[in-house]
Amino acid sequence: MNDFKPFDDKLAGLIAALSPAARRRMAADIAKTLRARQQRRIKTQKGPDGTPYAARKRQPVKAKKGRVKREMFAKLRTSRFMKATAGNDAAVVEFTGKVQRMANVHQFGLKDKPGRNSTPVQYDARPLIGFNDEDRQAVEEIIIAKLSV
Repeated sequence: MNDFKPFDDKLAGLIAALSPAARRRMAADIAKTLRARQQRRIKTQKGPDGTPYAARKRQPVKAKKGRVKREMFAKLRTSRFMKATAGNDAAVVEFTGKVQRMANVHQFGLKDKPGRNSTPVQYDARPLIGFNDEDRQAVEEIIIAKLSV
């Protein structure tokens, strides 16, 4: 049994006592904070557990010369594609549109075709969105700050 179960139950009761508008504002703050934390982590090219992403595969000799100067997922982490939404009871950070499929492939290390006429490629798992202890602590701090006002 979890030692914090009574504390969690009391906290859930306090959150439920908030007005729907206050809960929505709190969820929006949580979603924005989580999105910023995820964007920062993707920029450093690390997974939620702190392990670095797998390196890009070497391109064949016939491919374009030179190195890739752009870091992985530079556009994907922008707020255009990574949305933070909130409701009365939920805070969600997700990828939207067509990039959702690409993010899913990298998140779980699935097979995908890089181009329309190319053969399928097995991608390494590079977790883009995840939850760690620091994220949980940040959410708890936001909740406590909102309840103390």
